[in-house]
Amino acid sequence: MKIEPDEFFREVTLRISSSLDVNEAMDSLFEYMKAFFPLDAMFLNYRESDDGLYSISRVGDMPDILSKDMSAPILLIDRATQTLFEEEADRLNLRIGDVTLVNRPWPAFFQSYIARNKPELNEMPSAINLKLSIQGEDLGEFGMACYGENVFNYDHAHLLQTVKEPISIAMSNARRYRELLRLKDILADDNRSMRQELERISGNQVIGAEFGLRQTMEMVRQVAPLNNPILLLGETGTGKEVIANAIHLASPRRDKPMIRVQCGAIPDTLLDSELFGHEKGAFTGAIGLKRGRFERADGGTIFLDEIGELTMDAQVKLLRVLQEHEFERLGGTKTLQADVRVITATNRNLERMVREGRFREDLWYRLNVFPIVLPSLRERREDISSLTTYFINRKAREIGLPETPQLGPGALAELEAYNWPGNVRELQNVVERALIISNGRPLAFSHLVDAAASTSDDAPSFSSLSVMPNRQSVKPLNQVVAEHISLALKVARGQVEGKRGASAMLEVNPSTLRAKMRKLAIPFGRDVEDY
Repeated sequence: MKIEPDEFFREVTLRISSSLDVNEAMDSLFEYMKAFFPLDAMFLNYRESDDGLYSISRVGDMPDILSKDMSAPILLIDRATQTLFEEEADRLNLRIGDVTLVNRPWPAFFQSYIARNKPELNEMPSAINLKLSIQGEDLGEFGMACYGENVFNYDHAHLLQTVKEPISIAMSNARRYRELLRLKDILADDNRSMRQELERISGNQVIGAEFGLRQTMEMVRQVAPLNNPILLLGETGTGKEVIANAIHLASPRRDKPMIRVQCGAIPDTLLDSELFGHEKGAFTGAIGLKRGRFERADGGTIFLDEIGELTMDAQVKLLRVLQEHEFERLGGTKTLQADVRVITATNRNLERMVREGRFREDLWYRLNVFPIVLPSLRERREDISSLTTYFINRKAREIGLPETPQLGPGALAELEAYNWPGNVRELQNVVERALIISNGRPLAFSHLVDAAASTSDDAPSFSSLSVMPNRQSVKPLNQVVAEHISLALKVARGQVEGKRGASAMLEVNPSTLRAKMRKLAIPFGRDVEDY
């Protein structure tokens, strides 16, 4: 089909510039170009620095070599190999200006390379490629392909050469648009982190700094100006994140980011990507470069909560960051620098995990340079009053109560009598629940008294670097029931029935109790020698 070059230039420009979505623009151009070129597929490839050519858009019907799935960039050819191809094309007179013709049957050089390096492309058709550039900058290439032999000729090459400029501009715009979207995502991510930090700064005061946490805050003041790693130890809910925030705000890094990572909340398969980032194409779905938490925290602080949840592989990379301040993104080879203050926290016994082979010994020694043990709430009962007042005022505002209720008679004594296995976090939840059901009445916490009786003062404490109960400390239910029935029988001196019998104390029918005792092999009646 004959066409004036000016008309062809205008129509190509309109179509390749018709949308910021490069795939939509390529679809429009593909339909137009079929009238002037033998065409089964069309592609747009961009150059990434000196790494090589990557496919940015592919259209057409060529399923054996092209795919519409752009979930991951595909490296088509590296820089060194492309240079060899261009030199061979020049030698064989296959280049006309910026256009290269590679028709079937291929020259021996190309066939040899494909057979050695990319045998899956052995059925590649005839192709014509236009090198794209603006002011000497190599942007990539635009190409077309068609099945058959000797498909493209010099007339096709000259016609394609006339539209180098609009397609190059479209390629440049597509790259700039993608970069804009990437920077927008980074900015949104950083803004989320900043908002979270502002919320935490305004909402997480260190209550008890002058009383129950006096010793802890003294350690914070000592270590905050330095750069060494810090390990926060304590039961769940003791406020480790609040202390980490206080360390950051008291440090010279206060104006830089503080990035928080809940290690236990990130799936193992995504942990490396979240901490250290990934390159585009590193795995399925990695459609672009992503900065990891360490990269985002550069110059500031990173808080790794639940450090005991890290995989062994992530532990190795964390150790390298601590020792050498270096890391690589997932799927990348470039070494990145990270000036980051690392604060870690756990409610686990890392020493025991080291002995059991579940935590690296060298990482443990590296993290344990300056441990800070946070006391449980039952060890700082003098702070319960100020904590309760703080939570009442804060939570009343958050849930929108018209007036802030007051503590009822004896309410504070009830709170101080409770053993708080969930520590400050449990106190916060208890106060919020009481506010919700108060209906304007004074707050009461009588339901906590009975719970306190079942909570032993021998509960695990980090005051001696011990740990919370583990799986082995939980008894089977039948064992607990058997021990409880045996205790009742002992108190009743072996008597099952009657007002002073075990059945009365346990508030169960005597027949039901005997059946349960038979099932659990608990002796009674004549089988009992002495209680």
